[in-house]
Amino acid sequence: MAVPKRKVSKQRRDKRRSQVWKLDAPALSRCSNCGELTAPHKVCKNCGFYKGVQVIKVEE
Repeated sequence: MAVPKRKVSKQRRDKRRSQVWKLDAPALSRCSNCGELTAPHKVCKNCGFYKGVQVIKVEE
């Protein structure tokens, strides 16, 4: 059986585990039609436009 040769210190163990909580913020871009922040490559939920073309009809 594989057995660790030396004890892993608390500092080394915690350094390894600390990377888990770091998450990236979601990427956002401005809608070319209304200026609302939206996810890139998605239809704008505010106005229904994608790349300058109305894709869905949005009731206001």
